[in-house]
Amino acid sequence: MRLSAYFMPTIKETPSEAQIVSHRLMLRSGMIRQASAGIYSWLPLGFRVLKNIEQIVREEQDRSGAQEVLMPTIQSADLWRQSGRYDAYGPEMLRIEDRHGRDMLYGPTNEELITDIFKTSVKSYRDVPKMLYHIQWKFRDEVRPRFGIMRGREFLMKDNYSFDIDYEGAKRAYNKMFVAYLRTFARMGLKAIPMEADTGPIGGNLSHEFIILADTGESAVYCHGDFLDFDVLGQDMDYEQDLEPVIAEWTALYARTDEKHDPAVFEKEVPECNRVERRGIEVGHIFYFGTKYSEPLGALVANPAGEQVPVHMGSYGIGVSRLAGAIIEASHDDNGIIWPEAVAPFHVGLINLKAADPACAKACEDIYATLRGAGIEVLYDDRDERAGTKFADMDLIGLPWQLIVGPRGLEKGQVELKRRQGGAREELSLDSALSKLMP
Repeated sequence: MRLSAYFMPTIKETPSEAQIVSHRLMLRSGMIRQASAGIYSWLPLGFRVLKNIEQIVREEQDRSGAQEVLMPTIQSADLWRQSGRYDAYGPEMLRIEDRHGRDMLYGPTNEELITDIFKTSVKSYRDVPKMLYHIQWKFRDEVRPRFGIMRGREFLMKDNYSFDIDYEGAKRAYNKMFVAYLRTFARMGLKAIPMEADTGPIGGNLSHEFIILADTGESAVYCHGDFLDFDVLGQDMDYEQDLEPVIAEWTALYARTDEKHDPAVFEKEVPECNRVERRGIEVGHIFYFGTKYSEPLGALVANPAGEQVPVHMGSYGIGVSRLAGAIIEASHDDNGIIWPEAVAPFHVGLINLKAADPACAKACEDIYATLRGAGIEVLYDDRDERAGTKFADMDLIGLPWQLIVGPRGLEKGQVELKRRQGGAREELSLDSALSKLMP
């Protein structure tokens, strides 16, 4: 993509309404624009990041054996009345009446709807287990939306729902999601720490939050230092095996928060040399809630004895849009965003230091064609702007690599390659620079 034609409305000054780093940088880099309180439009740069995050989430859900569906944003109030949550959910639920006087709502979550879908289609234990997920926009009418997309009213969510004949089966599904979540966040360059959590309005008695470390995080995190060295992607995980022993081994390294655990207990359990005390941001939450929804909604199946029993269910959420902000909170510097390669909107920024120079223009056009031909996503800054402006914009948007082409370097047969993470620069031959960027 040529930057001269790209819609990327950057802002030099920090917007006064932006209170946290991610909100400031997302506005300044032209990723988002506010439509109304707590509701944002995603512009091309931000939308590319959002789609990259969404795809990683989707691939790991598919890998676990979950199947993707798509449920509507508008739901019938009748289902929520059956579960008892319509009146209990509170003012965060946006309630709507259609033209025929029927009560509807903009879904804040989908337990009722997916349970209704399941009960109309599955009647026997032979047809379980099942895991069904979707990635859909949701709405919760926050009383004070703030911090940009981190605490907005409309947000993109992945929610997965498992259906099993008994607790043992439900726990296997829960463990699959436990591992899938660790893999998902690790693929995004994040270290996610799972912590026991309250179940809140979803209900149930087994729950974990997944927290990524960030100095601006809302939660205090205490964890064993060995967990930060644990590489879940290096583990050969078979989702059909019993994951319980593996997860039990990991739990010795799990974190504590000051919201649920006494830090004094943490200090007693973990040697001082291994203690990590940081802040963190919640990006995922998994629940087992048994028959909380299947009983009132009549989601029954015949067990091997022929008895009609309610299925055991779990719910597993990832804040897809929230992750975009959380990654920025965890990965930035004074100059702007530092995107992990897996979610970056482009892999490399190609900077032409002198667009009016014929030699620079030809070299950049050749490089641009070569990178695109190799399947590398490149943002080519071909604008007639000062070098300082180009460098500042590239640092602001945080692409992993910058390939800098100028007249002096070309005279020596060299280009400059900059790694955004850490800022290391190298003067290399063009072939050497390209080889570093190739997959």
